[in-house]
Amino acid sequence: MNERNRNAKPVPVVDPVAAAYANEFNEMVEGLPAFRPTIGCIVPAYNEADSIGGVLDSLLAQTRLPDVIHVVVNNTTDDTVKIASEYAGPHEVVTDGVMQFTEVFVHDIGVNPDKKVGALNYGYSLIEGCDFLLGVDGDTTASANAVEQLEAEIASDTRIGGISAIYSIDDTVIDGLMPQFLIAGQRAQFAAFNMQNMLRGRNMAVLGGQFSIFSMKALREVMIDSHQATPWVKDSEVEDSLLSLQIKSAGYLTKISAQARANVGGMTTLRGLDAQQVKWNFGAIELMWPGQRGDTKGQPFHPNLRLRWIENFSMVINVLTRVMFFILLFASLSINAFVFSPIWLIPPFIAIFLNLRTALSMKTRTWKDIIFAVGFLPAELYMWVRIGHFVRAWTKFASNKQVDNWAEQAKAERGSGNAYLVPLLVALAAAAAMVFVWLQLPVVVQSTILWIGWPILGVTTVIQTLTMFVTLTKRHRGYRV
Repeated sequence: MNERNRNAKPVPVVDPVAAAYANEFNEMVEGLPAFRPTIGCIVPAYNEADSIGGVLDSLLAQTRLPDVIHVVVNNTTDDTVKIASEYAGPHEVVTDGVMQFTEVFVHDIGVNPDKKVGALNYGYSLIEGCDFLLGVDGDTTASANAVEQLEAEIASDTRIGGISAIYSIDDTVIDGLMPQFLIAGQRAQFAAFNMQNMLRGRNMAVLGGQFSIFSMKALREVMIDSHQATPWVKDSEVEDSLLSLQIKSAGYLTKISAQARANVGGMTTLRGLDAQQVKWNFGAIELMWPGQRGDTKGQPFHPNLRLRWIENFSMVINVLTRVMFFILLFASLSINAFVFSPIWLIPPFIAIFLNLRTALSMKTRTWKDIIFAVGFLPAELYMWVRIGHFVRAWTKFASNKQVDNWAEQAKAERGSGNAYLVPLLVALAAAAAMVFVWLQLPVVVQSTILWIGWPILGVTTVIQTLTMFVTLTKRHRGYRV
């Protein structure tokens, strides 16, 4: 045998049966479905006959369907159950050639003293085996890929306990001057709030229940840490803010999505907007204030409340500068001591530029948003509306009077109650009293008050203007709200 043959490697003999089996096995493995976490969706609904159909249409049109959808109807007096029941049952949807399956269940739990909180907890008990909980309000619709984007974001990092969508309000179906004005103001308010959270590392202070996804593991840990039988508790006026704080305290992150978007139901009347905003502000104050009222413990140093403190200090400055300006202006004119200076135009112009930049940051901005920003007067009027909500909320809190703000909001949305007029009536009465007192003062005293008041207002306005300018110059890093 020559050297070449001696070093040749033996050729392996391939068994055709084994090879065929190996190929078949490989094909079976490749054909196995990849792991997909399960998403249980809860839709608490209270008198949502006008919107529940659109909400369910939106969920069934998602590129990633929730694995199950539970509509939990509570305390309703309209046709919400009837309309939602038309969607009950299994649904098969083909998306990009892939068949998806979900099932819609409708639960009418009747009179429920815990209102939305009770509906959410009832829904939670139905999906405890899922990986994620998707909470959707009965008047909120989302972009077609919102669920897919929220799932991808929360599944990408086990430290995330919940992610909120980017909220706005659809203004294309709003008619009437007052509703359009209020919706434009709410859109600007949402946009500014969303951008603030995004520029803070996308850390979301409040995982709004309108359209947010939660880790079920995080919710279970919250229940253990807080000694709760359910994730949501009825003690707070802002159940979503409290849960967000608890998730953060359990060691998880609370985030705002970089992409997922949802349109929420806006308030189209002053009465309804007042009740909603007072409830939100009152609940936030309860969480911020040291000590404990009832079962709600104030957590003034909680990281999720830093933005709340900033918002409240900002509103105090807004109240102070505006009230002082009008008082001093009237007082100066009354004794012919007012001298106009062009420098007073700087703050309004910076405010206009800041409002315009906020409007331009909106992904779905319309001409109404631009007019609201550059017109100055609409934004200024809306600020006075917000000041009324702010004062009413702090007054309620200071009175220590127990009020069911959920019931107040429900009554306002039905068109009942005139509490929203209280700030205006009090302001008119206070103005009349100050005018009377002012006219009784000697000229020397009047001059002294003006000599002290204008510099104080000037310094305060300079600080406020510099703060607005810093906000105006901040990079948005490509974020759209």
